[in-house]
Amino acid sequence: MNQRPNSKQRKTVLRDNWKRLSSIPGGKKLFSMVVGRTARYTGTIGATVEEVEDGRAVVTMRDKPLVRNHLKSVHAIALMNLGELVTGLTVMYQVDGRGRGIVSHLEMEYVKKARGTITGECTFIVPSEVGVHENIVVEGILRDSDGDEVARCRATWKLEIFDV
Repeated sequence: MNQRPNSKQRKTVLRDNWKRLSSIPGGKKLFSMVVGRTARYTGTIGATVEEVEDGRAVVTMRDKPLVRNHLKSVHAIALMNLGELVTGLTVMYQVDGRGRGIVSHLEMEYVKKARGTITGECTFIVPSEVGVHENIVVEGILRDSDGDEVARCRATWKLEIFDV
């Protein structure tokens, strides 16, 4: 039977790693590699976490042959992967140590061909009430280096917030 950890057992791994690594030279890259190794498919796009805080995350993905399609633009699934990463970081950073969550639905709207470095940004505040929260829709916007929107990701989450 799954037991919820008591407050003394709960760890804020994501928060602790970000706080420890983000301020040192190369720390954001190292943090991003750790995230990519933890969520292995996410690691395939080689994204870099630029910012993460309560309610907001910013992640970049360089345009390189590994993420390109036959049309010489960033592949749709690489964009979806970036969208899932930025929305997931926004949610899980807030839930870290006080709950858990899982994506139940993911959708993308592709606005234009994506070329160059793509920046994903998400702003969302997770419910603070203890209990299960279903159908929480979190949106991430993906932009190219000119600031033009190239895609919009919507991730639907099921969250369980523990009594802290």
